[in-house]
Amino acid sequence: MGKGKVVLAYSGGLDTSICIPLLKEHYGYDEVVTVVVDVGQPAHEIEEGSKKGERLADHHYTIDAKDAFVAEHIFRAIKANGNYEGYPMGTALARPLIAEEIVKIAKKENAVAIAHGCTGKGNDQLRFDFIFRANGFEVVAPIREMNLTREWEIEYAEEHGVPVPVKKEKPWSIDENFWSRSIEGGKLEDPAFHPPEEIYAWTVSPKDAPDEPETITIGFEQGVPVSLNGKAMKGGDLIRELNVIAGRHGVGRNDMMEDRILGLKARENYEHPAATVLLTAHHDLERLVLTRQELSFKHGVDEKWSEMAYMGLVHEPLYAALNAFIDTTQERVTGTVDCVLFKGSVHVAGRSSPMALYSSDLVSFDSHTIDQCDAVGVSKYFGMQARLLKQIRKE
Repeated sequence: MGKGKVVLAYSGGLDTSICIPLLKEHYGYDEVVTVVVDVGQPAHEIEEGSKKGERLADHHYTIDAKDAFVAEHIFRAIKANGNYEGYPMGTALARPLIAEEIVKIAKKENAVAIAHGCTGKGNDQLRFDFIFRANGFEVVAPIREMNLTREWEIEYAEEHGVPVPVKKEKPWSIDENFWSRSIEGGKLEDPAFHPPEEIYAWTVSPKDAPDEPETITIGFEQGVPVSLNGKAMKGGDLIRELNVIAGRHGVGRNDMMEDRILGLKARENYEHPAATVLLTAHHDLERLVLTRQELSFKHGVDEKWSEMAYMGLVHEPLYAALNAFIDTTQERVTGTVDCVLFKGSVHVAGRSSPMALYSSDLVSFDSHTIDQCDAVGVSKYFGMQARLLKQIRKE
């Protein structure tokens, strides 16, 4: 008898695929149960991952969590203008949900441990470990614990007849859900290396984008997108369609140096056309309907929310408190935003809302609703302390 049953967070990729034989050969587990969680990956990846799991593991599950991903994580990110160091998070948002679904299977299967294929240099290990350990499970991470290299993994997979989609000449590591697509590994690890166009799948090069701009209209209700060009749509469908529209205009690429949780700097490439447009539109609509004080305070809240989401600390009490505040502000974030897409850029052309804190009558230079003379008294007191200090220093 070995160690019993272990549940493996499975994707069908190189790292998780070699974990199946490793968990038996190196760790001594009797059974390996694989779990693929669908958060909007390409359909063929889910299908291939499921087939490989069924063939390589003792038992396999495929969980459809797309709706939950949109409602519980993407919509929260939109409300919080969620971004980390300037890019819309995708992988970070999905990991806690994937981990929670795997915990459910581990409990159902009476597993003694949960395994993942994360390295010891990235962020996902921490996001997964946090959820697994919070639910009382032992964590097994072969890639991290055995200090494996990508080249060793490819050779091991070939020796054990494990099919993997990675070749030595093109060792890109891709993680994709319908909110974001990340590409890393291989020559991309060199910050000076110019990424080839072949790494991109959702966006065209801005230079090859249409020569005419395209204007789209996004409708929001209480902070979340509900329509595209006047057509009511469910969140997942809207995101998919907007990925296509914005992607053909080259919108939503990031090539950046990113600070990982552990402090390592890493070169990352991302595609997120729909996320780029929706976050731009949402942030603009907030400026129309929220007060100056709300906007100022929420800016700091959004930054803290993004930091915690990036780390995967979704069970930290502060995360729940931040969401509670954000939800309150979003009660009035309803309206439409017109966005212009052109050659890799997106800018807002117009916005409207029934909750707008804007009065054309009050602000117009042609209106007498506000008596300009009333501002004279305000002006006399404005900046008084700074003026007094300036006078003192002159003396």
